[in-house]
Amino acid sequence: PPLAPPGPEQRAVLVACGPYATSDSVAFDPLSDLLDVIARDRPDVCVLFGPFVDAKHEQVENCQLPASFSDVFKLCLKMILEGTRSAAPHLVLVPSSRDVHHDCIYPQPPFPCPELPKEDRAVTDPITPRFT
Repeated sequence: PPLAPPGPEQRAVLVACGPYATSDSVAFDPLSDLLDVIARDRPDVCVLFGPFVDAKHEQVENCQLPASFSDVFKLCLKMILEGTRSAAPHLVLVPSSRDVHHDCIYPQPPFPCPELPKEDRAVTDPITPRFT
């Protein structure tokens, strides 16, 4: 009998939701642990939901961040890009209404992330199709 045609190619997708910092620090230790998992498991796609800089974080609420909201997000994004470089997954970043550095409107526009490689995406919340 003839062989069955191959099925659709399988993809490994990792989905994670913030916040990516502990309640008493903005060192992003949980994010670092997640990046270790990404490096180890090497998924094809990583969908990361915010909040990335959580409006409900103790240091945000008490105005004790070491830098501006935007700069803390840029640090977080830099960690994500550098931490996923070896695994090279496609990244999809989805904002949260609790992202203090971003527009708190609904639907939320994508993050302005010129640092993201072309094959990665910052999308809206709720996610809407983007055809390019």
